[in-house]
Amino acid sequence: MPTVNTPPQDTPAPVAAPGAPGADPRSQRVVVVGGGPGGYEAALVARRLGARVTVVEQQGLGGAAVLTDVVPSKTLIATAEWLTIAEQGPELGIRGGDPGEPRDRRAIVDLEAVNARVLALAEAQSADIRARLEREGVQVVHGRGRLDGPSRVVVEHDGADGADGAGDGATTTLDADTILLALGATPRTLDTAVPDGDRILTWTQLYRLTELPERLIVVGSGVTGAEFAGAYQALGSEVVLVSSRDRVLPGEDMDAAELLEGVFRSRGMTVMSRSRAATAERTADGVAVTLADGRVVTGSHVLIAVGAVPSTAGLGLEEAGVRLTESGHVAVDKVSRTSVRGIYAAGDCTGVLPLASVAAMQGRIAMSHALGDAVAPLKLGRVAANIFTAPEIATVGYSEARLREQGSRYVTTMLPLARNPRAKMLGMRDGFVKLFAHPEAGVVLGGVVVAPRASELVFPITLAVAHRLTVDDVAEAFTVYPSLSGSIAEAARVLHGQVR
Repeated sequence: MPTVNTPPQDTPAPVAAPGAPGADPRSQRVVVVGGGPGGYEAALVARRLGARVTVVEQQGLGGAAVLTDVVPSKTLIATAEWLTIAEQGPELGIRGGDPGEPRDRRAIVDLEAVNARVLALAEAQSADIRARLEREGVQVVHGRGRLDGPSRVVVEHDGADGADGAGDGATTTLDADTILLALGATPRTLDTAVPDGDRILTWTQLYRLTELPERLIVVGSGVTGAEFAGAYQALGSEVVLVSSRDRVLPGEDMDAAELLEGVFRSRGMTVMSRSRAATAERTADGVAVTLADGRVVTGSHVLIAVGAVPSTAGLGLEEAGVRLTESGHVAVDKVSRTSVRGIYAAGDCTGVLPLASVAAMQGRIAMSHALGDAVAPLKLGRVAANIFTAPEIATVGYSEARLREQGSRYVTTMLPLARNPRAKMLGMRDGFVKLFAHPEAGVVLGGVVVAPRASELVFPITLAVAHRLTVDDVAEAFTVYPSLSGSIAEAARVLHGQVR
């Protein structure tokens, strides 16, 4: 009989904090290097526990997540979503313009105005974070922080922000009892496709564009590539998505990825599977991407979306004894400790899971552990993730691939969104709800939601996974009729008959 693997228990023993028993957190000096989600959330926890906290940030509070990554990209995608929704108007009996006349989205999208709004929202969010930290009594120092041994941070100032009184070229030395490294990551680039910020772009450079790309080539079909390919196609660009793998989103649920790829193709996107990009070069009026097999794809712009690298080089980490992995990430345990006592790390620089929510949790756990508060190790099995395409793809708990890989027995069901009455009213056809459960205990092991706003719909499944609810627990809960969440309860009712 196959072995049944069940998720770990949810009440592990608390992990003991370092330092002398009974140490007063108010005597602790905490220095956080990096002001992204891992950094500023850690700073807030440390301050509330009474420590003296300093945050060192070079780019701006919120880090890349707020200024160049999550906030701007999802704002751009939200803008594109309006045009996707508008496509369904005729089906619902709403007409705009002359019937049968194709709409030129490029003619109605003012990309300069779109990007101005995107960047303004990012700056406003950064300012809100700074104000919150300052209200809590956190000192903010602008500059590039590097380790000078295991208990000291040297800040190099560039003069861009005079709020801390430091001029260009000056340095500030900060002694610390606890250091948190929240260094983030930067877009990975290719030696044969060097970004120029004009035609060959990383995702951080897209917001400088003032006109919508006529033909955008996206190299990379992971989460970032898929999100931007979908967004720019919705805004009106002709999009070519170059994927070295068999399908879009190779690391995601196969049913979800295949559905999304079908949606992309149906909307006119060119998806080139099993096509590895070798070079990207400027031409007289655009770009040319040469594939490994010699084919050449031409366009007006190219987006290089082939992953990210941790921002750990040249910061004195290894000299201070901090162990790095072969990929350059900071090695941490489940309470965010590095190899050096008193030094913790959180976020993308650790390579644990590149999500802002995970970075924030790592930072909070680190400070609770360092300052002697109650703490439980990070549980990645509870993490909900979302891909902001149209439709969105949300996942939580065990994936079907993981269940198969580890030889677990499970039961599953998948309900198409098109059968949901609320979805019919809204003109939604593409999507589904999928649940995985233990075949005997009935415990919900994981789930996938593919739908508009799946990021909101996945929460009931997240609660079920986090609290080890059974499919009957979910099935017996009331849902609003009609509602999209009704499909989650319906999927649970279907699984009831499969649980023995």
